[in-house]
Amino acid sequence: MKYAELAAINVNEHVEKKQNLSYLSWAWAVDQLLRRDDAAFWEYGEAKTYGETMMVFCTVSAFGRIRTAQLPVMDHRNKAISNPDSFQVNVAMQRCLAKAIALHGIGLYIYAGEDIPKEDGEAKSEVKVEVTLPDTRVHQDLVDLRTQLAKDALETELEKKPYPEAVPPVGKDEAVCVDWIVTFMNEWLPSIETKDGLREFWKINKSALSRVKAFSYPMYEALETTFKQQAKEKQ
Repeated sequence: MKYAELAAINVNEHVEKKQNLSYLSWAWAVDQLLRRDDAAFWEYGEAKTYGETMMVFCTVSAFGRIRTAQLPVMDHRNKAISNPDSFQVNVAMQRCLAKAIALHGIGLYIYAGEDIPKEDGEAKSEVKVEVTLPDTRVHQDLVDLRTQLAKDALETELEKKPYPEAVPPVGKDEAVCVDWIVTFMNEWLPSIETKDGLREFWKINKSALSRVKAFSYPMYEALETTFKQQAKEKQ
């Protein structure tokens, strides 16, 4: 199915609300995904810790495309939980699965803060039409590509600036590029030793961060949360 068809699905009756936050039911999202692509599958990446907090990752392969989402283990106020227990991590993994499915189109408008899906041509700038990847692409290929590109870019940029600039691959699917940028930022933010250095690093990567924000505001918010946490720890 095309992205536009999946993004037009109205999911409002299957949204769970807690406080002022809305969540798409992960069980319903999985059901809808498999009804439309029974060969779809997903896998969880290794969780990463930032201080006492944790980020979980989920990759969903469906419709010939690969989409990876990340999500901090959060409480009902959307605040990262310190030293989360197994139940809290499990909840975050389920929500991350629903988010990764949404990157294919199903319920994505919820993460943009909209009430109903837009018609074709009316989508907000946060929602981008996806380009279908070849069916032969596998997740490991993406990981290997991202790792090598990151290494090459870092070696080049470190020669020019005090902190590296995220330079994603040219001519690749936007989701691949955004995932590359997010991984780049998450790997570098914890390694910068000073608060001023963090600010400079964020400023250098303003263009790449704007790209993440336009593609997926929740992914941008997760990076912003990591930045603020690192800045607080370095005070």
